[in-house]
Amino acid sequence: MHLKVLLYFNLNMEKQLDDLKAIREMMEKSTKFLSLSGLSGVLAGITAIFGAAFAWFYLLKDPAATNYIRFSEMLILLADALIVLALSISFGIYFSWKKARKNNQKLNNKTTWKTLYHLGLPLLTGGVFSLVFLLRGNIEMVASSTLIFYGLALVNVSKFTYPEIHYLGITEIILGLLAAIFLFKGILFWTIGFGLCHIIYGSVMYLKYDFKK
Repeated sequence: MHLKVLLYFNLNMEKQLDDLKAIREMMEKSTKFLSLSGLSGVLAGITAIFGAAFAWFYLLKDPAATNYIRFSEMLILLADALIVLALSISFGIYFSWKKARKNNQKLNNKTTWKTLYHLGLPLLTGGVFSLVFLLRGNIEMVASSTLIFYGLALVNVSKFTYPEIHYLGITEIILGLLAAIFLFKGILFWTIGFGLCHIIYGSVMYLKYDFKK
């Protein structure tokens, strides 16, 4: 008799735990942006490495001797950064759409727009701030400012998506501060932050959240 009561109690507890888990998952889906794919991070990192390699071998191979005031060099560097940004955003949108479709979710909802707002505001501010440095010829500060503002954007948006993004943001901020200290190594820290860190982060996210499913 006691065994039956204990068994019934255990089954009832398991059912309640399953119900609580289901409720938690529903709340997370309604309040957090969980369609972010690790593959987009990997591809964004690879794209950033190619962009940094172009900047290094064609523009900044000898930073101390480069004439930063030349308008043509600024335009090439700006175009390089914009292409990397456009491709990274395209990867993010495509794989997020693909993951959302696979999970029968919609991207066009309140949570998505809230996530974009908290991510986009620091990014836009940092982009304008970095552009001022670029137009004034202070290219050595661009890597630092972009890394720092990008890191702040990730920390700011992490509460609306996966918690791992918070730690990626902290890493980007630290790399940005190091780039500000070692000015002529900025391209190296930029490559690590936007390239290597994205590849590592994307791989971890894919294995943890996507590959199992």
